[in-house]
Amino acid sequence: MRSGRSLNLVLWFAFSAFALLVVVIFVLVQNSLITRQYRESTLANITDARGRMITEIDNAQNASVLGLRLTDIANDYGLSVYLFYENGESALDFDDTDHRDLAEMLVEQKTKGGLPAFLVSQSVVSYAEEVSLEGRSTFLFVSASIEQYGDLAVSMQCLSLITALVAVVLAFVTSGFVAAFITKPVTEVTERAKELARGNYDLHFKKNYFCAELTELSEALDYARSEISKADTMQKELIANVSHDFKTPLTMIKAYASMIVEITGEDKKKRDANAKVIIDECDRLTLLVGDLLDLSKLRAGVNMGEKTVFNLSEEVYSVAERFSFLKETSGYVIETQIEDDLYTQANRERIDQVLYNLIGNAVNYTGEDKRVRVKLYKKGGNARFEVIDSGKGIPPEEVDTIWDRYYRSNKTHKRPVNGSGLGLSIVKNILLQHDCPFGVISEVGKGSCFWAEFAPPPDEKPAEGKS
Repeated sequence: MRSGRSLNLVLWFAFSAFALLVVVIFVLVQNSLITRQYRESTLANITDARGRMITEIDNAQNASVLGLRLTDIANDYGLSVYLFYENGESALDFDDTDHRDLAEMLVEQKTKGGLPAFLVSQSVVSYAEEVSLEGRSTFLFVSASIEQYGDLAVSMQCLSLITALVAVVLAFVTSGFVAAFITKPVTEVTERAKELARGNYDLHFKKNYFCAELTELSEALDYARSEISKADTMQKELIANVSHDFKTPLTMIKAYASMIVEITGEDKKKRDANAKVIIDECDRLTLLVGDLLDLSKLRAGVNMGEKTVFNLSEEVYSVAERFSFLKETSGYVIETQIEDDLYTQANRERIDQVLYNLIGNAVNYTGEDKRVRVKLYKKGGNARFEVIDSGKGIPPEEVDTIWDRYYRSNKTHKRPVNGSGLGLSIVKNILLQHDCPFGVISEVGKGSCFWAEFAPPPDEKPAEGKS
């Protein structure tokens, strides 16, 4: 069930309403402009005709000839012309119309100073002006009927109404098709997103749609699908690996505990050896649980801890020294090249965890020469920390995944330093929280160099008691 209005319906209604509005505005503007244009055209014709008529009146020598000339001019413009005296008597021989009522009105207008003037009524547009003919005051009256325009306006309104109805129907149909065309890819993407939510990661969103926004959306969703699929795979592997790592020590704890109870009995030496195995396996479980909790807290953005200014050089020395037992027990060589008095501002415990995990990772993966180099030096304004091993290196296709949770190389190796497999993921999250650049430079067959850079404290001076 869909909640809210359908995008298809919204687009269809919007397009249709817009089309209807355009048609209505067009009809109103058209009728208004036609009315205005017709009246302006009529007034312009009267003005032109009046100029020619005044010229003929000024040059008139014969009333009969004048009447013919005025009539010809009026016919040229589709007008009616009358020339009469103040008493209403026509000044033209062929015109026997009684103009007394009109003459009285014009006399009154003349008295008020209202001549010459245009007179506009519902059906007629007229022009009146006083002229002198044979020494007598005479009125020139020119008129044009606009009744025919009324009929034309009615016809235009009917035609406009029919056009509007046809346009609206076409707009409804067209907008329906356009809305369906626009919403179809959105519906497709929605259905695929629902499949993705159900756990189907084999589908693909990426497609070239008719607009850039939908194409970008499909690419973003395809990228999200890829990342979610990867995360799902990693989660399954994490559960499988963690389950295995939990199961193995628990099995051993149970077995050796049973041996203590059932076999070793009074043999203290064997009992102590079995108890030592139990303690070691418990330590492994504690380490695994601790790393899982740390990783969960780091990914949730909590437990960042207070940042303090401390001597990073001394911290690196201290952490590297913790691996010195490997020299005596396993023949490992930890070389240090540490520049003195390099400070940073960070959570000291978390940075200690980063240093320990990176050095421990190098020890576990170094080559047969069992050599690991630890470096700290100033690069630009930052302190750059590097751990270099001589192992088999990381294949290019695995470089981007080494920071993932529970990543382990496919290569077999000895692990003199106990680890949970979450070390690099914890390193990544701690460094991200501290905004520290980090990365790895590796070449197959030549080893790897893990590095991280730490910014100096704002004042470049350590606080008292924190070095």
